[in-house]
Amino acid sequence: MAVMAKTRSVLRLAGRVINEAVSFIIFSILDLLDFLLCFVYKVADFFIEAEWKPCYCSSAKEAITSSGKILVSEQGESKIVCLSSSKLQLEEISDTLYARPSLLSEVSKSTVKELKRLKMEGTMIKSCEKIKKGTVRSTFTVNSTIVEMLQGRIGGQQSHPIPRWSDCDCKSCTSWTSSCKETLFVRADGAKDKAREDVLFIHGFISSSAFWTETLFPNFSRSVKSTYRLFAVDLLGFGRSPKPTDSLYTLREHLDMIERSVLEPYKVKSFHIVAHSLGCILALALAVKHPGSVKSLTLLAPPYFPATKGEQAAQHVLRKVAPRRVWPVISFGASIACWYEHISRTVCLLICKNHRLWEFLTKLVTRNRIRTFLLEGFFCHTHNAAWHTLHNIICGAAGKLDGYLDTVRDHLKCDVNVFHGRDDELIPVECSYNMQSRIPRARVKVIENKDHITIVVGRQKAFARDLEEIWRKSSE
Repeated sequence: MAVMAKTRSVLRLAGRVINEAVSFIIFSILDLLDFLLCFVYKVADFFIEAEWKPCYCSSAKEAITSSGKILVSEQGESKIVCLSSSKLQLEEISDTLYARPSLLSEVSKSTVKELKRLKMEGTMIKSCEKIKKGTVRSTFTVNSTIVEMLQGRIGGQQSHPIPRWSDCDCKSCTSWTSSCKETLFVRADGAKDKAREDVLFIHGFISSSAFWTETLFPNFSRSVKSTYRLFAVDLLGFGRSPKPTDSLYTLREHLDMIERSVLEPYKVKSFHIVAHSLGCILALALAVKHPGSVKSLTLLAPPYFPATKGEQAAQHVLRKVAPRRVWPVISFGASIACWYEHISRTVCLLICKNHRLWEFLTKLVTRNRIRTFLLEGFFCHTHNAAWHTLHNIICGAAGKLDGYLDTVRDHLKCDVNVFHGRDDELIPVECSYNMQSRIPRARVKVIENKDHITIVVGRQKAFARDLEEIWRKSSE
């Protein structure tokens, strides 16, 4: 037995060394490839769209201000001035958008710095001044051109931007452009009249409302469907919801769209929330924003990676979610999505833009014997939406999660239930236990032999019963 144990230990160590060595070689090559693709896309964008599209390889300022935003600095963090109706608001963006160190990062920055001289840039003075009681007021001055641009946007003179050439322009992906309302796609089910309670379902990263409507909705009991209104949304940038090319997909934008699309039009006063993965962050933020309205929180595979004291939270989460390793495969995919702006855009170009072809081939190969709702959810998004949502929500909101969890613990009375698959290789089980340590009343249920997706898919009947029991107890 001792020999067997020692052999297994040696094999694990050898496997880890091989994984790290191969990963170093592969990701060094990917660093170079992303560097080259940066220039390829700049040329392609210029010839196809007649505009030189900045990226985060150069600088955050150039990439953000090119979309009509104003970048300022506050307490060493990056924020943008965003227009909402007739208000200017400051909101945070993640530094992982433009601070992802690689072997070629310094070379890339120095080269692009020379190319930037060919472009005319607006002027902007950024300053931060501290005021009494430890609060901060951001002051900035912009030139007349930017002021006129903002006035034009306030007056409603700017229309929906068209999809980029590398995005899909099919009817399903662009249907939102023909609507006069800027709201999310919402699938409503359950009680039509005299509904006793409401439930909001929020999907995870690169998914859609079908994650819920094709699994849980058909499996709820008649009593639930007669007393509950069930709302499943496609998040901003995903599924059949709007995919604006000038959005930075920040936390505020996602929350505002949920409120504008569900809470306000359906007059939702109190509600339960069920969220998966990235959706858990939005669920917590929404609960903190509406503390008296949330009756229960059910979180599946929450990405909660508490940082150590003095460590930058966003960078910590980036390395946890995307460790730059080739194995396991799901970590390799997450690393591609997180670290490489241009490689991930190429993936979207090949897969998302041609999603109808891939869906047809899938149905052809399987003879239409499997349901393809997971693939459809994976295909229907833009690179801009995926890139910014990944960094601004999963990474950028990491520094807020401790505060959110403390607020839920101290000021909300709602039940908190956390589900996690034991075999989840993307978000480890420790994340749920970390959350429970922050909210002691939270109940954690670990499902054996289930991963990030099969925690719902494949056990939808059992999970539907779990939810019904949670809602019943919360009502009592």
